[in-house]
Amino acid sequence: MKQNLKDRREFIKKSLGTALFSAIGTDIVFADKIPAGVKILGEEKPFEMAGKHKDLVVLNDRPWNVETPAHLLDDEVTPTDKIFIRNNGNPPESVDVKNWTLTIEGESARTKKSFSLADLKKKFKTYTYQIQLECGGNGRSGFFPVTSGNQWKEGGISCAEWTGVRLRDVLEAAGIKEDAVYIGYYGKDVHLSGDPSKPVISRGVPIKKALEDESLIAWALNGQDIPMIHGYPLRLILGGYPASVSGKWLQKIVIRNKVHDGEKMDGNHYRIPSYPVEPGAKVPDSDMKIIESMPVKSLITYPRSGAMLEEGKVLDVRGHAWAGDLSVKEMYVSIDFGSTWQKCELRTPKNRLAWQHWSAKLSFPRKGYYEVWARAVDSEGISQPMVMPAWNPGGYLNNSCHRIAVKIV
Repeated sequence: MKQNLKDRREFIKKSLGTALFSAIGTDIVFADKIPAGVKILGEEKPFEMAGKHKDLVVLNDRPWNVETPAHLLDDEVTPTDKIFIRNNGNPPESVDVKNWTLTIEGESARTKKSFSLADLKKKFKTYTYQIQLECGGNGRSGFFPVTSGNQWKEGGISCAEWTGVRLRDVLEAAGIKEDAVYIGYYGKDVHLSGDPSKPVISRGVPIKKALEDESLIAWALNGQDIPMIHGYPLRLILGGYPASVSGKWLQKIVIRNKVHDGEKMDGNHYRIPSYPVEPGAKVPDSDMKIIESMPVKSLITYPRSGAMLEEGKVLDVRGHAWAGDLSVKEMYVSIDFGSTWQKCELRTPKNRLAWQHWSAKLSFPRKGYYEVWARAVDSEGISQPMVMPAWNPGGYLNNSCHRIAVKIV
């Protein structure tokens, strides 16, 4: 009997893998009858990607769309392993750094210029900024009716340190004509079909945005080479706008005399109605506008939703707030579903376009269930809405209050 049990365990290990068998921790009844190619439910392992935190949540793997739970965003500077992933295609299969070039051209470029990575590091001054990058669809799961696209909760945001050269300096090296109105980027990402002739994504921003001090051509993330999944070896960094304008695997920038017309600059891609529409409405293309500065938003990073606190204790709550191209002026929290608000301590950002840290101490009147709501107000006096903002076909710009559940026991 003992020998048969041993043989059975060895069979399971060979069939399913030692690591999986150990994780299940018990015999799988009828393991010898599992049809070929059928995965048991126990084979659904936590997401694992080299260099990324194991608790990130996979929304899609073709292409990779991976978000960070709010409680993992508690760091003042987002660690690389906790940065969300939003790709539109696949990363290039190989990167030859020594022969990698960045080309500047376009109707409104005075000359065509190409730079190697070594040229960029040698010919231009290097800068490091902490920059908030947020997916335009962050919060999409909060819209009703549901829109198409990955159903992001609140984790499509990061605020890491990026190092590189100012985009402005590189553009000026090629020369910017007076009729320049936009820039667009092209990367070396690969279409999901594998067809190299099919474009993946090529977005852009107004020339004014491109010329800001914090707009970078970056090669380092948190002091190290940018990981492949985040755009190695070069990435455009344009904070405050949807992160889709911060092109990965950067190989070309065009200076345009018109609004850039690259892939995903039209239709419902990163565009919203020019006026309020009823939920579920079909909006004519002519009435859609490109998303530029992201709206004011905040996040509770501590405690984690579902926290339990002993009656009479004070709860220390904290998080981050940001406001696209603007700054955050005031920060509030509520424990009575928005009936009253308590002002938080709000810190100034490390630099422009970095998020701002906030904190507060909360007291609860008695035992029971509570929700903590967070609400930020930007430098122009615009506040986050308490509930779903104006619906749009792409499910963009949901900046309603972040909420966590707390139980007082």
